[in-house]
Amino acid sequence: MTVAYLVNQYPQTSQSFIRREIAGLEAAGLVVERFSLRRWDGKLADPADEAERNRTRVVLGVGALGLARAVFREMFTRPGRFFRALGLTIEVGNRSDRGLLRHFAYLAEACVLRKWLAECGAEHLHAHFGTNSATVAMLCRELGGPSYSFTAHGPEEFDALEGLSLGAKIERAKFVVAISSFGRAQLCRCCSPQSWGKIRVVRCGVDSSFLNSSEAISPPANESRQFVCVGRLESQKGHLQLLEAVAGLVAEGVAVKVTLVGDGSMRAVIEERIRELRLENNIQLAGWLSGAQVRQEILASRALVLASFAEGLPVVLMEALALGRPVIATWVAGIPELVEPGKSGWLVPAGEGAGLKAAMREALEADVSKLGAMGAEGRKRVIENHDSAVEARKLAALFGACDISL
Repeated sequence: MTVAYLVNQYPQTSQSFIRREIAGLEAAGLVVERFSLRRWDGKLADPADEAERNRTRVVLGVGALGLARAVFREMFTRPGRFFRALGLTIEVGNRSDRGLLRHFAYLAEACVLRKWLAECGAEHLHAHFGTNSATVAMLCRELGGPSYSFTAHGPEEFDALEGLSLGAKIERAKFVVAISSFGRAQLCRCCSPQSWGKIRVVRCGVDSSFLNSSEAISPPANESRQFVCVGRLESQKGHLQLLEAVAGLVAEGVAVKVTLVGDGSMRAVIEERIRELRLENNIQLAGWLSGAQVRQEILASRALVLASFAEGLPVVLMEALALGRPVIATWVAGIPELVEPGKSGWLVPAGEGAGLKAAMREALEADVSKLGAMGAEGRKRVIENHDSAVEARKLAALFGACDISL
């Protein structure tokens, strides 16, 4: 079976979970064609992502003339389907805060993609994220393209259920994937109860390089005062709250260091706040690192810490736990489905700096044998529920490519 994957911008450094999912599908015997609406021009730190870039076809790479040709081709060769797709474009565009003009562009992108999917023999199209990639998938289907599905991650989709026309996307999809039970509940809010059965939970996961790692049996070094935080430098990730917690610990005479792995629009603001709080010796901004480098940062830490205000279910939590490191995270979205307080880490209320500081202090004061036991418990949970190969087979079954118990 040939399946096409569609993402707004792929590959990106923060999308290793999509790469692992595709690898799992290919290991299950599927042919996967990769498509991206636009090219991501940022630096790819991991060679595996660079290889994915070379295998991905970019829709907007055809240019304005190519988009216009695709529109006229569909209009004149498939007029009935084209004008139905145009009507749907106007319907969802009027509902969106992005407006009609942007949605006319999505229709043009769908015209390009419809032809490409026919040429490669794709029997099904799967989009990641319920935003514009899912919109293009829906319009492509209306143009006569293959059946489609999409994975909604959150939190962006859940903040704009109506504006993204998620109900319409679910109604027309073959099925829809949520990455957690929390995510499934959010999707159920925006569609009729008759469509709830379409919404299935298929979790993001980690591959054998984490699940079979011999390094995971080693507890953190007793002398380590190091935490690591991995994620985009964006407001929803709560980095400023994390800086305040570190400043509070330093003011109390606690030795602590945190490495921030990632980059984003908040970098300059974070750098300025580090200077204001005089944390230059306590906070390291590492930028994006390769998968191997992130792995070493996790192994060098006592725990991974995330101060997120909003999330889906961060894959980096699975990576840290799979490597035997406990995690400190906020009690939001799907995170409590993975992290069990007191057993595999700490959960604190989002936005509560005092709770975050207290959890970090506990992790610094904890005996390494306790940290090792917490990491082992978290690793067990990841092995049971977040094996990317197992989750890929579930997805393949939903595509109709194989028959397994879901």
